[in-house]
Amino acid sequence: MTEAIQIAAACVTAALLALLLKKGTPELAALVTLAAVAAVFLALSGFLGQLLDFLQELSQKTGVSQELFTPLYKTVGIALVVRIGGSLCRDAGESGLAAVIETAGAVCALLVALPLLRMALSVLLELMNA
Repeated sequence: MTEAIQIAAACVTAALLALLLKKGTPELAALVTLAAVAAVFLALSGFLGQLLDFLQELSQKTGVSQELFTPLYKTVGIALVVRIGGSLCRDAGESGLAAVIETAGAVCALLVALPLLRMALSVLLELMNA
């Protein structure tokens, strides 16, 4: 909880600073925003490691194949990167680039999820033939 409050406070501070800088030097405002994003990712890296460790433990204890979890991890990662990248592009006034990022992210997420879709298809075909 404390970390969320600290991150929110840092982001609001960076947003206000970027807003002040945007009038005079919009490039510097964009750099402040990018620096805030990088700082948040660094702050969260330890927590993300703990989360990944738990998910790996969950996979081992349930006996579910790691092949099922890997596409899920990758898809979530793609979604986060696309959301942040799209927001940064929109903030910079580049909504066209944001749309391209979102389209590319959707394609990449589908490609990463193909193994899961193939497994689901094979299970359905087995059920239909049984």
